[in-house]
Amino acid sequence: MLQIYCKNIKKTKSFPIGITLLDVYKGFELDIPYGPINAKVNNKVEGLEYRLYHNKDVEFQNISTSSGMRTYFRSLCFILCKAVEDLYPNASIVLEHPVSKGYYCRMNMDRNIGLDDVLRIKQRMKEIIAADIPFIRYERHTEEVVELFRQKGMMDKVNLLETSSNLYSYYYTLGDTIDYYYGSLLPSTGYIHLFDLIKYYDGLLLQVPNRSNPDKLEEILKQEKMLEVFKEHRRWNQILGIGTVGDFNKACNAGYATELINVSEALQEKRISQIADEIFHRGQKGQPVKLILISGPSSSGKTTFSKRLSVQLMANGLKPYPISLDDYFVDREDTPKDENGNYDYESLYALDLNFFNQQLQTLLKGEEVELPRFNFTTGKREWSGKHLRVDDNMILILEGIHALNPELTPHIPTESKFKIYVSALTTILLDNHNYIPTTDNRLLRRIIRDYKYRGYSAEETISRWPSVRAGEEKWIFPYQENADVMFNSALLFELAIIKDYAEPILRKVPNNRPEYSEAYRLRKFLGYFVPLQDKELPPTSLLREFLGGSSFRY
Repeated sequence: MLQIYCKNIKKTKSFPIGITLLDVYKGFELDIPYGPINAKVNNKVEGLEYRLYHNKDVEFQNISTSSGMRTYFRSLCFILCKAVEDLYPNASIVLEHPVSKGYYCRMNMDRNIGLDDVLRIKQRMKEIIAADIPFIRYERHTEEVVELFRQKGMMDKVNLLETSSNLYSYYYTLGDTIDYYYGSLLPSTGYIHLFDLIKYYDGLLLQVPNRSNPDKLEEILKQEKMLEVFKEHRRWNQILGIGTVGDFNKACNAGYATELINVSEALQEKRISQIADEIFHRGQKGQPVKLILISGPSSSGKTTFSKRLSVQLMANGLKPYPISLDDYFVDREDTPKDENGNYDYESLYALDLNFFNQQLQTLLKGEEVELPRFNFTTGKREWSGKHLRVDDNMILILEGIHALNPELTPHIPTESKFKIYVSALTTILLDNHNYIPTTDNRLLRRIIRDYKYRGYSAEETISRWPSVRAGEEKWIFPYQENADVMFNSALLFELAIIKDYAEPILRKVPNNRPEYSEAYRLRKFLGYFVPLQDKELPPTSLLREFLGGSSFRY
């Protein structure tokens, strides 16, 4: 008999060897709302069909957890793929990226998708869910799995698995439909309790439940600019002939890594140059831009973007001058507090908005101000001794999480401002049915930077990440569509370069810590990429902000 400790209720119970996690859940007589979805087994996430052969610590999770939602979504995606295969045998579907609080999917078929098609697919998905069909996992020699997908014409999966260097690989079946998914699935389709599928521009939007309130779907947010950024990068990837990680790995193995790096960096530089030109020409046509506002979530590369934009602005005859929002903090004792009674430095109201706007208005009138400096040791604002006057060609650059919030600069004329949103919007897919979350891209950047420059372990960074994400949801994401332009700081090749930096740091997370499950997931995910060295990376690259070796001062 096995001794299984359940963290949910802090009790141990005996079970027969080989029992599944689902039967363990039933044996403990648990009743988790909206669950179970999956479980942490010794701090490693496993599906409910997973069998236990040794004593384990087990913690069951529901849809309110990030890993639970990932399992729910992957299962729903498989149902969508089966519905499309059942109804349109000659068509295929590509899960491209999250947008508008859902997931944008593109149909590959011999005509444009219509509303009737969407309704048919949705109805078929409901039928599959009602039938409660099991998801069955098989593990075979990689050569066998590759050949299976090759016979199905699923070359995205063939390329991925052929370049993965794994002796064994697995696949899933749902009835007579086969597929590959990165991570666990639900036991059966009947576990899906809520979803929706709607026509969205030229594709589909797959909607999932709200994690905080799983009885309701996520509300759709209008994100036309975000969608256009993703489409732009899809066009770039098509030019390069790279759509998935398998494509990328094959290109690198064939000796094209340097070319991919050079072209990706050139495309990014060209986009920054275009933004600088747009700022310049706006001033030529009317009211000159005097204030550039740059916002974006953590580890999006805002600082390096600002410096590269400054270079391009100078090439247009403008004189950029950075202003730090950090210097406009209120005195520490006046900082607002969060629900736990701690100082909330992420809050907009941690800034002295009146003083900040007063100085901005004075500067934009052409008058001189003395810039402040915040003393983080004393928690008080001081005078810096630096005096500033904005002349005809000078342009102020303000970078910070609140930059696009209208409350930050309500008294500054709209025509004097140019607003930019920067984020690492990952554009490459693992395969056609497995997208790479943009948050993973940013988290890996932050893990490396925190370890190299701030003395934080991966465990500490991972533990703080939910709080960082909550702040982004509150203070950044609601205002991203206010931007005049959006800039994607993700690079096609970056995860292949990040791999050698991140893996040793992630391995240091002890397996008895809750953060181990996320560290393990990220390591497993990075394992799909062939590693690249950073020697071909230019010193101005956005990645240098995190890896080191930049020609910019930070």
